[in-house]
Order: sequence, then C-alpha cells, then structure tokens
Amino acid sequence: MEKNQAKQRIDELRKTLAYHARLYYQMDAPEISDYEYDALFRELSELEAAFPEFDDPNSPTKRVGGAASEKFRKVAHAVPMGSLDDVFSEEELTGFLREMEKILEKPVYSVEPKIDGLSVGLTYENGSLTLGATRGDGLVGEDVTANLRTVRSIPLTLPEPIPHLVVRGEVYMPREVFDELNAVRESEGLALFANPRNAAAGSLRQLDPTITASRRLDILVFNLQEGNPFSEGAPESHGKTLDRLEKLGFHVLPHRIVTSDPEEVIAHVRRLGEMRSSLPFDIDGAVIKIDGLADRVTVGEGTGRPKWAVAYKYPPEQQTTRLLDITLQVGRTGVLTPTAELSPVRLAGSTVSRATLHNDGFISERDIRIGDLVVVQKAGDIIPEIVSAVKEKRDGSERVFKMPDVCPSCGHPVVRDEAGAGAAVRCVYAGCPAQRARGIIHFASKAAMNIDGLGPAVIGALLEADLIRDAADLYTLKREDVAALDRLGEKSADNLLSAIEESKTRGLERLLCAFGIRQVGEVAAAALAQKFGSLTALSEATYEDLCAVPDVGDVTASGIVEFFSSDENRELIGRLAEAGVSMTAEKKQTGDSLAGLTFVLTGTLPNMTRDEATSLIVAAGGRVSGSVSKKTSYVVAGSEAGSKLTKAEALGVPVIDEEALLALLKKD
Repeated sequence: MEKNQAKQRIDELRKTLAYHARLYYQMDAPEISDYEYDALFRELSELEAAFPEFDDPNSPTKRVGGAASEKFRKVAHAVPMGSLDDVFSEEELTGFLREMEKILEKPVYSVEPKIDGLSVGLTYENGSLTLGATRGDGLVGEDVTANLRTVRSIPLTLPEPIPHLVVRGEVYMPREVFDELNAVRESEGLALFANPRNAAAGSLRQLDPTITASRRLDILVFNLQEGNPFSEGAPESHGKTLDRLEKLGFHVLPHRIVTSDPEEVIAHVRRLGEMRSSLPFDIDGAVIKIDGLADRVTVGEGTGRPKWAVAYKYPPEQQTTRLLDITLQVGRTGVLTPTAELSPVRLAGSTVSRATLHNDGFISERDIRIGDLVVVQKAGDIIPEIVSAVKEKRDGSERVFKMPDVCPSCGHPVVRDEAGAGAAVRCVYAGCPAQRARGIIHFASKAAMNIDGLGPAVIGALLEADLIRDAADLYTLKREDVAALDRLGEKSADNLLSAIEESKTRGLERLLCAFGIRQVGEVAAAALAQKFGSLTALSEATYEDLCAVPDVGDVTASGIVEFFSSDENRELIGRLAEAGVSMTAEKKQTGDSLAGLTFVLTGTLPNMTRDEATSLIVAAGGRVSGSVSKKTSYVVAGSEAGSKLTKAEALGVPVIDEEALLALLKKD
C-alpha cells in the first residue's frame, strides 16, 4: 500500500473506531459487534506498525497501553485542584445553606454524589488530549497521561476542536471489576485490595500502562477547570457546563440535581445515601455547590477551599448478616485472634465474609454469639468489624464462644498474658507451625527484608515440601528444589533465589523489623539501628540502655531483652550471619539541621515517598515518629492527610508541607 493510501486508511479507521468506542463506552448504544470492532482495530494496528511515521498518541490503539515509564513527571496545575470543607450532619449542612442565603438573594444549588476515587485533570488542546495528571497536593500532580489514555471512557479527541479545555474528574474502579480483580488475586495467592478506591489509585500509578489498561478503570467528570466548551457565550452555571461536557463525550456525574429549595437539597443528600449500596461505584458523601458561576464569585474563596461548596460525609455503611462461626488465627507472636465467619454481604465497596473480633473480651463485652444476626461495618471503610449483635432476633440456637485451652495449630497449652477477659491468649510453643509460617511471611514482607515473589502461597509451598523451617533456611534453598514446586518452574525459581540473595544487603534496620520483636516496628527499628550500629552491640544492650533510645519504651525494651535471651533466636541469628546477611547499620546522618526535632508524616507528598522523606529527615539529624503528641516538632502533611493532621491541629503542633520541609533541610 502506498503511503498516501495508508495515511488515508489510517485516518479513516481512527475516526471509525473512535465513533464506535464512544457509542459503546460512553453511550451504551453499540452499532457493530465486538468481532467487527476487533477486526477494524487489528487492521489499524497492522497499518500503524507498517507506517510508524503516522504515529498519533491519541490513536485508539493506544488504549491498550504503551511503553513502561521509569518515573512520573511532576506537573503544576494552572488552576489549583483544591478540596472542600466537610460537614457530618444535617444540622451542619443546614448551617451552610443558611450562610448562602445571607449572601445570595436566591441561591441555586447543585447536589451530586461524591465519588470515592482518585481525582485527575484532563487537558485538551484543539480537541486532542495532551495531558492527564493526578491531583497530588492540589498544586502539583503527576503526569499519568499514558495510563489515562487506557481508560476507555476518556475521549482521546473531542468532536469539536476546542482550543483549550481542562476538566476534572474522579477515576474509579467499578465494583464489578474490583470483585473480579480480587478473585483473580486470591487465586494467585496475592494480597487483596482493601477497597475499589485503593485498587483504582494503585492501578493508575502503575509505571507500566498495560497493567493500568488491564484494570478497566472508569471516570466521572465533575468540573470544568479551564477553557470554554461553549461555541457561543461563556459558561453560566455548573449544571449547564456538565450537560455540555456530556455532549462532548465525557462521562459526567449521574444522579445530580439543581434546585433552589433547601429542603430538596437535604432530601437528595438522603436519597444518595440510600442509593450507596446499589450504585456501580463507591461514594463516600454528597457535594453541595452553588450552581451559578457568577454567584460563586460573590460568595468567594476561603483559605485554600471555596466558601461556596461543602462535602457532606456519610457515616460508615452498615449491613446486617449472620455470624456463621468463630475461628481462630494464630499470629506470628503466638496470639490467638478470633475471627468472625460471616454470611457474605456487600459492604463499603467489597464483599465481606470475615471480620476481626480482636479477643474474647471484645466478644463477651458485646455479648456476640455464634449464630447471631450481627451489624457489620468497615473501620475507616477498610477493616470489617462487628458493631453489635441483633439480640432481639435470637431464637435460642445461638452458642456462646469460649477460648480453647490448647493452640488450634499445634495442640500445645495456651496461656493468658495477664489476668482479665480482654488480655491476649497466646501459644508459647516455639515450634508452632502457624507461628513459623506467619513469622517467615513477616520476615519477607516489604517493610522487612522485602523479598519480591516470596508471598504466603510460596512460603506455604516451601513449608509443605519441608524445604524450610524458619527464615534462615531461605538462604540455603537450592534451585532444583524450588523449581520442582507447583506453579513455579526454573525462571520463577531463579527470580526468587535472586531476590533472596539481594535481601542479604538490606541492613540492620530492615533485619530488626524482620525479626518481628514485639512492638519493634519501622520507627523503633530505625532508632535502634542508628543508636547501636550492629546487631552484636544491640544484643549486649541492657534494659536501661534500651529505654534511653527514643521510640523505645518499657514494653519494647523488655521484648528486645526477651528476644536476645532466647537460645532459639540466638541460633537463628548465627545461621543468618553464616549465610551472609548484613547485621550492621548504614550511617545515615550527614547533617544536623534537624537535630532534636521530631517529625510525623501523614498523607501523600507531591514529590517524594514517605520513606524518602524519612531518610532525608534522619540524615539531617531529625527523627520520625509514627504518632502525634505534644512533643512533636512538626507534622508534614500531604494530600489526603488523615487523623494525624486532625490531632496535630487539636494539639497546636505546627503543620508544614513538603516545600517547608525541604526549606528546613536546605540549612545543611
């Protein structure tokens, strides 16, 4: 085919595929079969491969994802992507409506669902998508254009060549897709996503766009940031602007109303709350905005947040289901934790069939019995928990739960740590299989030795084949033994052994985390590693020496002394040393500009991870804590900061952003 003929056919196919994609993904009204669409798609792909000079980043073939990126470029938002003030009751919402009535003669409101996803901005130049960026901290986000091109409901080109247009939307994972994804991950022995929002955020920030493409994300556009989508005149209202964006091919917020009646505002907020469980996407609230754009100017802006809008946040969603049984999980420290086995129920974006019951004291305090109808919710919309039993529905068949006298894993007697119904019940047998498995899983986890590919399923297979008994055995594994395991093979065995070998260099801080000493987490491990420098020095430290280390209290110090006094643990350390595992700390401090200062990190920083920020603070002589107190010097807050920010504000602790932290660090 000649070049000019190829160019003509490529342009024709791109227009045809874009037209049919819009009918299918945005209007739910396809005109051709999937087979016909796939045939056209394949023809275009072959032509683009044969004539690469006609490459176009907005071609429909780019939907499947392109080359992987090494890092996301930072993007400054011309119009800040801010957040809203929250209200948590109808009384607070009524207060907002009354304030608007004081300022405006007859305010008109837009009431719409608040999608629980990841906020992004889409930029179009002359009708073509040129940039897609995450919200970040509202001022600076990340360029994820390649990944957003894979979202089928985002138009790559608009039907009109609008010179400049920026819209804001919420990327989300449909509930149906979320359930399918978690089912696949469970079958592969991978960790499950907690909820659709976490899954969407992780999918959008993949360095490989083909992974994003496989996650089948969607988007709902909820705001015009810049530009004018109208051919004549300027935008007058939010509602009419969204109607216009919908005609241009955008998926816009459904279930929204425009009204001047305050009672209808509250009624629609209630309706949206009642619809939560039936929607194909998650919502965590409703947004109430002044609809008229000129009226918004009259009301004005607050400090970083508009005065003309609020977000009404719904309380945690609750459902009633049957408690079928109570089973016991044996943790890596031997604690027996009762788990509720539930009749599956849809709750806050996922299907829940299990919930933690903490301990037998929790069960007795709430008088929870096997066979009860129970009310469940997700703590922080993540962890399923039982709120109460529906006692009036009991029929006498319910059974009272009692902690066993022996460990369900090894059969050895269990002990209660302290007197009282709420104290931990623990298996103290060192050879308990459940403790060994969970201990090795923890040893290999990301926060510890970070051994890629060594998940629970692989560890289970290694234990079942009697190839390992503890963490030290990982460093003596043979390639042929690993390759012989089901679903592994030679390539997987090579990758796993390579990851195990690499873990030898993690250093003392990670190793201390990996040991799973009670109350020695990342913060305490970092403090101990910097103070003592080597495992030998730490093992020789007295209780008093340990208590003098920041972030190490009485209980932690006792746990460390107890750990090093165990013959089994000393033998494990010796075998790890023989295998070449590093047991010394890398000296991190290179300056002293932050000496004596304690920092707490919360939220997502725009330009660095929390680990990177922690490293910089420690290198400058500061320390990082996991909790806020009056002794905290600064809280470094990024986007979507949580309860730590709230506590800091309540205690009067100074709150700074990433830029202010970098300014403090520059003193070195």
